Amino acid sequence: MKPLTLDRLLQSQGYGTRKWCQQIIADGEFSVDGAVVTNHRQSVIPDAHHYTVLGKPMIWRAQVYIALHKPPGYECSRKASHYPGVHTLLPEEMTWREVQPVGRLDHDTTGLLLLSDDGGFIHRQASPKHHVPKVYRATTAQAVDPALLIALLAGVKLHDEPGSLAALSCTQVDSHTLDLVLAEGKYHQVKRMLAAAGNHCAALSRIQIGGLTLASLQLAPGEWCYLETEQLALLVPDPAFHS
Repeated sequence: MKPLTLDRLLQSQGYGTRKWCQQIIADGEFSVDGAVVTNHRQSVIPDAHHYTVLGKPMIWRAQVYIALHKPPGYECSRKASHYPGVHTLLPEEMTWREVQPVGRLDHDTTGLLLLSDDGGFIHRQASPKHHVPKVYRATTAQAVDPALLIALLAGVKLHDEPGSLAALSCTQVDSHTLDLVLAEGKYHQVKRMLAAAGNHCAALSRIQIGGLTLASLQLAPGEWCYLETEQLALLVPDPAFHS
């Protein structure tokens, strides 16, 4: 790994502009392995030391991978228009790092949302070519009946799609709840599929992406966490995440 000057190191972690990071260091608010350093030109190997910034420990991360339990009433957009953006639920450093949502959930849809500043990761997760399965728990307005399950598994026709869209699997949870597994991420797909199959979606939550479940993360609505190597391996079968 290439060395970085301390101001560039802080900037890479989302602490603000390079000038502002230089000021943090000059003010004695940055330490390396317990020793205060005031020379921003000093270089370090980023992952070889322990850091403290503004009195708090900082773990250096080349890139960040985040799981958020999205609550209702938030938009998955950097330029939110009608509701607050999901970025407001994260620390300011994530905005400086230009963390982006992996795909989108509607403002009223809750559940597991991934965010990252790694463009390759975002592409692998969001691209329909990679067929990352996602599990949605839908509450229906009318009771679930066998005909609804059959239609969703067989495929329903949406007016702006060239072919039918089908769930990979569809499991009834209770009288008004079912779990659908989809590999695509079409606009309002679950809601539109339910409507096309003769029912209506009253509430929707994404509870799993790949092998990563929201339940395993134990996040309350609005809470977030970093995803570590073992969790990333559940999302992307990429050797890079097994190093």
